[in-house]
Amino acid sequence: MSRSDNWIDISLTIRPGMPYWPDNPAVTIEPSQCLAQGDVCNVSKVTIGTHTGTHVDGLNHFIQGAVGIDQMPLDTTIGKARVIEIKNPKQITVAEIAPHNIQIGERILFKTQNSNRALKSETFVEDFVHISTEAAKYLAEKKVRTVGVDYLSVGGYQGNVVEVHQALLGSGIWAIEGLNLSQVEPGEYELICLPIKLQDGDAGLARAILRPID
Repeated sequence: MSRSDNWIDISLTIRPGMPYWPDNPAVTIEPSQCLAQGDVCNVSKVTIGTHTGTHVDGLNHFIQGAVGIDQMPLDTTIGKARVIEIKNPKQITVAEIAPHNIQIGERILFKTQNSNRALKSETFVEDFVHISTEAAKYLAEKKVRTVGVDYLSVGGYQGNVVEVHQALLGSGIWAIEGLNLSQVEPGEYELICLPIKLQDGDAGLARAILRPID
């Protein structure tokens, strides 16, 4: 987590040994060329799953025939966003988010206990806080533009991961996963989060930053 000119970096640092979704590739970063070995420059070879660290899901991640990350409209993840803090230690529920009067087209980032618990673990945490199926359908009904969460999936591990992704992505809602919101207070922010432009990509690794709106 870093700050510069009021910008808050809410991205996870990509590194070997970092937690990743269990059936995804582990992260490796190896030198391909190396100054210390007499080469003219440093060049690295990286192996990584597209859903590692901070990333944006393409709609085609769970929806057959939907668009990939390279076709994501830029204003999906650039502009005003609202951080909502969730107290429930297990799920993001309709009961907790309904009082926030979520509007059509909003970019909503959910700060849960994950930011101060799951994200600090050196191994994958199975019982991370996730969006309930009912809450995912509620967000789809509200026609939000973007949903962000502070662990590696909007849906629960070995739980409702399919149902939540289908409810959101199937409604044209883009999902940012793997955000670090530990140093972010609830409120309104300016968001910039641009995923790598992979052709027909099911996701794109991203750098995400927030700046408070006065």
